Amino acid sequence: MKKINKIVLAYSGGLDTSVILSYLKEKYQAEVVTYTANLGQGESLTSVEEKAKRTGASKVYVEDVREEFSSNYVLPALQAGALYEGRYPLATALARPLITRKLIKVAEKEKAEAIAHGCSGKGNDQVRFEVTAKALNPEIMILAPVREWELKSREEEIEYARKHNIPVEVTEKAPYSIDRNLWGVSIECGILENPWEEPPSDAYQLTKSPEEAPDKPTYIEIEFKGGVPTGLDGESYKLVDLIEKLNRIGGENGVGRIDLIENRLVGIKSREIYEAPAAVILHLAHRELERLILDKDTLHFKELVSQRYSELVYDGLWESPLRKALDAFVRETQKELSGTVRIKLFKGSCEVVGRKSPYSLYDEKLATYTKEDIFDQKASKGFIHIWGLPLRTVAKARKKI
Repeated sequence: MKKINKIVLAYSGGLDTSVILSYLKEKYQAEVVTYTANLGQGESLTSVEEKAKRTGASKVYVEDVREEFSSNYVLPALQAGALYEGRYPLATALARPLITRKLIKVAEKEKAEAIAHGCSGKGNDQVRFEVTAKALNPEIMILAPVREWELKSREEEIEYARKHNIPVEVTEKAPYSIDRNLWGVSIECGILENPWEEPPSDAYQLTKSPEEAPDKPTYIEIEFKGGVPTGLDGESYKLVDLIEKLNRIGGENGVGRIDLIENRLVGIKSREIYEAPAAVILHLAHRELERLILDKDTLHFKELVSQRYSELVYDGLWESPLRKALDAFVRETQKELSGTVRIKLFKGSCEVVGRKSPYSLYDEKLATYTKEDIFDQKASKGFIHIWGLPLRTVAKARKKI
């Protein structure tokens, strides 16, 4: 095998990547550079930097990419209506191509022969990292220690960390694997692996339980301009700030918990717990505005695009030509998507209670049953006659047989 002198590791500071940092140095006798992206994890990156250096990193890169993440990854997925299997807002899946792009950039700058990640051999993230990396740099070497090392359980990793004086926060009593960013939190492992068990309260990071949420509903109004959420309750916000604000408001009202049995790319079913208050709120508001503004054929066709788009993102194909081509269609549908949606948040529920737009296709004089009605009901007879002609033709032909 080709000698590896330098490796760039995608480093979170969690159990897996902390152990991997030490493992790579030990196995390859190589210099290990770490890269950590601030994606809105809700924790101090100063401690991550210190931890990486204490564990043996020769150089540490820490970068705030929240605005890039929200504008170039979250927003396109929101506008596409991308919810994997109808529910998962793809928070982790959207972060992986951005992190990988940054890893490749650092590797090229540092003249590193390889990049490394902490994904397991039966997860989705390994695919997202590696497919994206090869799309960006086909010559880069990719190391995935979790697929190869002798540590067979999280408990063994914890013991390895203890023996090597690696600072980690995970314990056997609460062995959750948590991945958090601006767009949501994914939680797995431990008791959550039993799909019959209710998630314990300590598994959740962002949201109150519906029982503990306020006894009065919270109403919010979200403004969109050209398909971009730009305001909340009459105040303008940058997208990254709006997402953070909605995470707090939604979480306080118990909104955004998702308990999902999903189909992983590698062919197994898994039980995933997600928290995504802002994503749940914004997807609902955006979709409702589309219902008001888009014509029927575009709206219905976009449902097909949404499903395929979510699959491409989930399956690690962010860099695919198809995903980029679908973006072009989605952008066209967003040109007139401006307006305001009013939402009611109450004890875990998120409900649209109002919507308005200068581009609305809703005409009250056509929809009403009052004296203001301008719909010509007599015209319906001829419409039904023509519409049903194919079925009448089939019926007549079959009677002759």
